[in-house]
Amino acid sequence: MKTYRFSVVIERDEAGYFAFCPGLQGCYTQGDTYEEVLENIRDAIRLHVEDPLESGEEVPQVESISLTSLEVAVGTQT
Repeated sequence: MKTYRFSVVIERDEAGYFAFCPGLQGCYTQGDTYEEVLENIRDAIRLHVEDPLESGEEVPQVESISLTSLEVAVGTQT
C-alpha cells in the first residue's frame, strides 16, 4: 500500500467545518466537528486517488501550496 501526502485547507463557519484539497480538483467535504471533517476529507482524497490508479494513471502530486492573505478594495470610484 502506497502513502500519498496532500495539502488540505479546513475552514470553520457557523454551520461547521469545510475542507478541500487544492491538489485534487473537486475534492471537498464538510463535517460538524474538526475530527469529522478530517475523516471525511481523508475518505474523499482516497476516492479521488483510487480512481486514476485503477485506470493506470498517475496521481497528481503538488509539491507546494502557498497560503497568503490579501487586502482587496471593493467599492465604486467617484
